[in-house]
Amino acid sequence: MTLDAFLALLLYALVTSVTPGPNNFMLLASGVNFGIVRTIPHMLGISIGFLVLLLAVGFGLGAVLTAFPALHTGLKIAGAVYLLYLAWKIAMSRSLSGKGETDARPMRFIDAAAFQWVNPKAWVMAITAMAVYTNPERPFLSVILIGVAFTVVNLPSVSVWAGFGTALRGFLSDPVRLKWFNIAMGVLLAATLWPMLR
Repeated sequence: MTLDAFLALLLYALVTSVTPGPNNFMLLASGVNFGIVRTIPHMLGISIGFLVLLLAVGFGLGAVLTAFPALHTGLKIAGAVYLLYLAWKIAMSRSLSGKGETDARPMRFIDAAAFQWVNPKAWVMAITAMAVYTNPERPFLSVILIGVAFTVVNLPSVSVWAGFGTALRGFLSDPVRLKWFNIAMGVLLAATLWPMLR
């Protein structure tokens, strides 16, 4: 992979990692509701889970899904159902962590990592990156370089959303504002399904 191609890949990784999507909306809501420190496992789960998905696609999973469309459809349905469940949980959250809501907790590392496998945006990012940036003459090396590019860019990108949410905690300590913020985040998270359903 040439330096120009690698820089283009880094730009692709940055743009796709930092733009709105299911992961980033959930991190924004988590930053508001739980703060940055309690959201770290969620951020790490996204980054490592996406890396594993990316490498799996690069090393052949994409071909398996092409060969078995029913498996791809099943993943889309499971992803849609889980995303709607998460959107509902966020929309119904009514208090900041530590202020009376004892059963509320941020997403755990393993949950965030597993979510990447049913996250429509993550699949589009992974398949597009592998289709555009792999070199057929050196497939193994190019898949590894794509993984490196996303590893370098993804965690700082998603951290921005959690940090912004944490910055809003003071403003959203008012229960009415928090209620409407969480409803808006739930609706936006559910709306990320629209491109998948078209």
